[in-house]
Amino acid sequence: MGPTMAVAHAQQPKLQQRPPPSASAEDDEERLRKRNEELERELQKSLEREETMKRELQRTWERLRVAEEAEERLCSQLGELEAEAVDEARSYRSRILSLMDQLSAAQKLLQAASPTPQ
Repeated sequence: MGPTMAVAHAQQPKLQQRPPPSASAEDDEERLRKRNEELERELQKSLEREETMKRELQRTWERLRVAEEAEERLCSQLGELEAEAVDEARSYRSRILSLMDQLSAAQKLLQAASPTPQ
């Protein structure tokens, strides 16, 4: 049993102790900490820009909705005005035709009443 134990003991890994951080490791850690802070600031700015853009998009969306509603109202009013204009044009045409008939009848009466020169 003795030799087996010696082999088993020899195969166990030795625990390595960490050496104390060197100046280079501390510099790396400080650079990483600064970089992390910089990235966090950039992330915060990016989130603020995103929120600003969301608000601007919402305002633009609202203006678009108002513009579309105004367009619908204007189209409706234009349709009503066009219908009114067609009605008035028909009325004027009817009145003109009536006046033309009256004028024609008056001319016929005048021609019949006046002697014809020979």
